[in-house]
Amino acid sequence: MTAASNSVGVVTPQSIQFNAPLPLKSGAVLKNYHLMFETYGRLNADRSNAVLVCHALNASHHVAGLHADANGQPLPKSEGWWDNLIGPGKPLDTDKFFVVCVNNPGSCFGSTGPMHVNPDTGRIYGASFPVVTVEDWVNAQARVLDVLGIEQLAAVVGGSLGGMQALSWTLQHPDRVRHCVAVATAPNLSAQNIAFNEVARRAIVTDPDFHSGNFYAHGVVPRRGLRVARMIGHITYLSDDVMASKFGRELVGRDRHDEPNYSTQDIEFQVESYLRYQGDKFSDYFDANTYLLITRALDYFDPARAHQGNLSAAMAKALAKFLIVSFTTDWRFSPARSREIVKALLDNGRDVSYAEIDAPHGHDAFLLDDARYHEVMRAYFDRIASELTTTAPNASPTQPSEVAA
Repeated sequence: MTAASNSVGVVTPQSIQFNAPLPLKSGAVLKNYHLMFETYGRLNADRSNAVLVCHALNASHHVAGLHADANGQPLPKSEGWWDNLIGPGKPLDTDKFFVVCVNNPGSCFGSTGPMHVNPDTGRIYGASFPVVTVEDWVNAQARVLDVLGIEQLAAVVGGSLGGMQALSWTLQHPDRVRHCVAVATAPNLSAQNIAFNEVARRAIVTDPDFHSGNFYAHGVVPRRGLRVARMIGHITYLSDDVMASKFGRELVGRDRHDEPNYSTQDIEFQVESYLRYQGDKFSDYFDANTYLLITRALDYFDPARAHQGNLSAAMAKALAKFLIVSFTTDWRFSPARSREIVKALLDNGRDVSYAEIDAPHGHDAFLLDDARYHEVMRAYFDRIASELTTTAPNASPTQPSEVAA
């Protein structure tokens, strides 16, 4: 397998060990932690072309390109989760930008999280890993950029939970962000969304194999709970139209006009088979404690809370220019939620562009190939590229795998 010509090619994850404690919003402190990340493209001479990508719930720092096996050969199906958007000549063009994606603390993809050892106890964190928030993640990402010598971002971009992080960047570090691209996101979760997250969490914590979050010591994984959590989540990521067109009421292995088996346990409909497949796959690679942490971070995000629910007052801190993108059939993060953000920015006289894409895919649309969506993104990043003062490539930055901060 070889990388396509418009791929960033084979990439190697990097790691930074931080010895300076990270204060968390909860009042807890994360000590002696490390963060995984990947970079694509080159930093220009004045370090003005850096773009930070913030990952969503079940994603990681591997946002573009391919990973390799022990012999250096590209692994099949190892493309980054936003590979269709990031690369040479793609909407976020790595011939123009230096792209960074950091795996957040609390994740299960390499950065310090529940599966790692607590330096204070010498035991695996498990359920004792401190609660993390969107604001904590942003501060952790800022520390990675400090090590890379990036004082200001050309842009910060993210979809869904990543979009929340992008918005938070403009409020926590307003002087460090020139542009914010927030896709399929919201200024906070609705009660319905919090309810979906709670049902998914209950599925995990009531699994007999969860063991109060200390299942590692028992040599088991709460797979049943993880499967149900993923199935619940996946339903909310797809639109009704996509569900109907992909599965309809088709029966598994039979003609649609055949009689069902009238069983309460067997898989009967194709949509059931699909959801169980997604659940099984998810339970093989995702950590249960990480799922609990990340969905709580989603629930807690609400920058307007400190302003008596006034989002316009909250967004007054932002200095960046904005692109907000939504999708018509996204009922989990509906266009109405994006328009709330747009209104709050306009109330403050900010430079904001808004695109509402008529796409059938539901919330997952931000990850998929849609020509109109990608052209909007391309046009906006071309605008950012035209503002760069220096385009000459510089040497690659210090390899952070050798750096402790």
